Amino acid sequence: MSEYIDDGMARRNALVLAVSQSIGGALPPIAITLGGLAGSYLLGPDKSLATLPVTGFVLGTAFGTIPAAYLMRHVGRRNGFVTGAMIALVGALVAMSAIIQESFWLFFAGHIAIGFAAAFVQQYRFAAADTASSALKPKMISWVMLGGVGAAIVGPQTAILTKDLLSPIPFAGAYAGGAGLALMAGFVLLALRTPPHTEAEVTSSGRSLRQIVTQPRFIIAVLCAISSYAIMSFVMTAAPLAMIACNHTQAQAALGIQWHVLAMFVPSFFTGNLIARFGKERVVVAGLGLLVACAIVGLSGVELANFWIALVLLGVGWNFGFIGATAMVADTYEHSERATVQGVNDFLVFGFVAFASFMSGNLLNDYGWDTLLVVVFPMAALAFAALAWGRLALPRG
Repeated sequence: MSEYIDDGMARRNALVLAVSQSIGGALPPIAITLGGLAGSYLLGPDKSLATLPVTGFVLGTAFGTIPAAYLMRHVGRRNGFVTGAMIALVGALVAMSAIIQESFWLFFAGHIAIGFAAAFVQQYRFAAADTASSALKPKMISWVMLGGVGAAIVGPQTAILTKDLLSPIPFAGAYAGGAGLALMAGFVLLALRTPPHTEAEVTSSGRSLRQIVTQPRFIIAVLCAISSYAIMSFVMTAAPLAMIACNHTQAQAALGIQWHVLAMFVPSFFTGNLIARFGKERVVVAGLGLLVACAIVGLSGVELANFWIALVLLGVGWNFGFIGATAMVADTYEHSERATVQGVNDFLVFGFVAFASFMSGNLLNDYGWDTLLVVVFPMAALAFAALAWGRLALPRG
């Protein structure tokens, strides 16, 4: 099936998806901000599993990537995205009930469901590029990522304002608020328009998966996406607990995550233009450099400024690295191959991100914040090595 190009539809869909991301995408920041803190509240004296709910969120995202792509290939983007929003609604209500019942493992299950729903949100960036011309794809991806600016404000503020809504039970109110956000996002997504959905698109598989995933550009893009996202998750998961351990308040930890999430998405105002001007690989290199700078700032002290500046650098570095890598992936497949390739890409990325998130809590508990930050350097080195290989093997793009 030939690629369907309609830049007008692409712009409209990017706006709808950006609005939905700003609302429904606010639930993951709530889960990330409160997952470790509520997990610690639900556990006994041994806090080593406190970040497991956040890991469950990332595992849910990894497990949801291929089913989300498969579902949308058969029922279309709009129906698939609305289904994802309803899964998020259920997950938030399960997490709320778990806190009320003081069940750590039910809370963990709720986070898996929230993460599974987040796999659908991750597909927003690809959906925005579905009908865009080649030159417009990076900008449409950036437009959708801009919705994260709203999520960065709505999510942490919802956590702060509603965490005591069901007082004296802490945190449960925030998940009730998150359920309401998921419901609102589902209604917004009904405005999405999609290209004609034909039987050929469902049945045509294009090239074999092996042919696609063995392309040097695909390998490099996935390695860069894995490194950028895994570093971000690795540091971000531990940051709230490290801040509390360094005698900073829960409100300061939540605000730190808010600044971080803002830094993740505000650069999307110009990331697409930077890619158009300097190329995808150079933008990824800049992102990796900022991630390394985050670790250096974090290692220089444990004052509030160190945490907040490090989290801002972490967010901007993720933005450049992940959007650049996403644009690279979008160059590796044909229209009929998109569902399979997007699903495999996100499965690989979030599988490694889940591992990084899990190791984050254990490493923080056993060896401390400084040791955790040192691990950032070899993780970034892997992506730098992949890009250096690509510079020799591929034309710059």
